[in-house]
Amino acid sequence: MYRTKVGVDLAKNIIQVCTLHGKKVTSNVEMSTDEFSLWLAQSKPVTVAFEACSTSNYWYQQAIKAGHDARLISAKLVKAVRQNQKTDKNDALAIAQTLFLPEVSFINGKSIEQQQLQSIQRLRELAIKSQNASQKQIVSLLLELNIRLPNTQGGILRGLEGVLEDGEINLSDTFRATLSVAKVQLENMISAIGEYDKYLEQSIQSLPDCKKLLKLEGVGPVNAVNLYIALGANQSQPFKSGKNASACIGLTPIQHSSGGKEVMGTIGKYCKNGSLRSQLITGAMSVVIKVIKYGAKTKKELWLQGLMQRRGNRCAAVALANKTVRTAYSLLQNNTEYHAA
Repeated sequence: MYRTKVGVDLAKNIIQVCTLHGKKVTSNVEMSTDEFSLWLAQSKPVTVAFEACSTSNYWYQQAIKAGHDARLISAKLVKAVRQNQKTDKNDALAIAQTLFLPEVSFINGKSIEQQQLQSIQRLRELAIKSQNASQKQIVSLLLELNIRLPNTQGGILRGLEGVLEDGEINLSDTFRATLSVAKVQLENMISAIGEYDKYLEQSIQSLPDCKKLLKLEGVGPVNAVNLYIALGANQSQPFKSGKNASACIGLTPIQHSSGGKEVMGTIGKYCKNGSLRSQLITGAMSVVIKVIKYGAKTKKELWLQGLMQRRGNRCAAVALANKTVRTAYSLLQNNTEYHAA
C-alpha cells in the first residue's frame, strides 16, 4: 500500500473523496463522476478504497488503469468503522480508515470479462425464475377450472395447446386469448434460456482460464463460469490460498473454540454465495452417483468412494466440492492445466 490513502464513497451522480496522508485528513471533497475520472488520471499513485456497491467494479478497474492500488471493502466493515452520523463525508472517511486496520479481508474486484459473464449468468437465472413462475401460474390457474396439465415443461406446452384448440371446454374468448399470450410468453422465456446458454458456451470458449475449469469433475458450463467469476485472478487477489477461497464459498466446517477446546461443526447454513455452493454440491453429487453406478476408475474416484463408505454420499459430495474449489483456485493462480489422476 502507498502512504497516501483515499476513501471513496460512490453514488449515482456524486462521489465523495477523502484523502489521508499518514493518518491525517488532508481533504474530504465532493466530485462529479467526470471530475473524479480526471482526478484518477492526474493524481500520483495512491491506495484507493471503494465501498463494494453499484458501479464500484467500474471505478476499481479505472483506478487500476490509472496506476493506483485499488481495493474494495464490504459495506458491513465500513459501517462498523464509521463514527457519528451517516453522511457522505463520514462514509468516505470510514472507508479510508479501514485501510489502516490489520488483516482486512478485501473483496475480490472483477475484470470486465468477469462482469460481462456475470451479467449473462444473472439474466439466465432471471429467465429461469420467470419461466418456473409462469409455468406454475398457468398450471394453478387452469387447475381452478378443473383443467389439469402435466408438471413438465413439454407437457405444459402440449396441454396448453390442447386446451386452446378444444372448443368443448367452457372458456370465454377473452380468456382463451389471454392463455394464448401466456403460452407465447412461456415459449419466449424457454427460447431466451437457450440463447443465454449458447452465449455462455461462446464466452467460455473465448476465455482459456474459464475453459480449462470444464475438465474438473462435476463442473459444467454454469459452474465453470461461476468459479471463474469468484476466483479469477486479478491484480488484487483477496484469497491467500484455495482453503480460504473454499471457506468463503461456505464449503468448510464451522469452527468454534473456547478455553482451548476446538470443535469442528458442519458447513454453515448461511454463506456469501449460496447459489454457487449449491450448484457445486449438485455437480459433485452427480460424480457421486456416477461412482455408485459405474464404480471408481481414477485415484480421485477411489478417494471419493472410500469417503462415501465412511461418511455417506452427501458428506462426500461436499468434500469433493471443497476439493474442486481448491483445485480451481490453483489452476487459475498458477496458470496450469488439470490432469485427472
